[in-house]
Amino acid sequence: MTPNPNQPLAASLDLRGTPCPLNFVRTKLRLEQMAAGEVLEVWLDPGEPIEQVPDSLVMSGYTLETVEERDGFFAVRVLRAVDADDH
Repeated sequence: MTPNPNQPLAASLDLRGTPCPLNFVRTKLRLEQMAAGEVLEVWLDPGEPIEQVPDSLVMSGYTLETVEERDGFFAVRVLRAVDADDH
């Protein structure tokens, strides 16, 4: 599936201040509750969260739509793909 940064958000998750790996676990649990094709926007702190969480999501079978630096945090859009693994 081709990334579409204009796809509307189905949900957002503010994980600023949440340490690793809890931020990844919460993101994955939220994605697993969403329907295939929906997009989740996750807000992450700089440093370890933005370095670890996107890579972990890709390794788990999710597609990153965009990673955008904002005022003191990062907004990551993640697509809940049809074939995402739920493990």
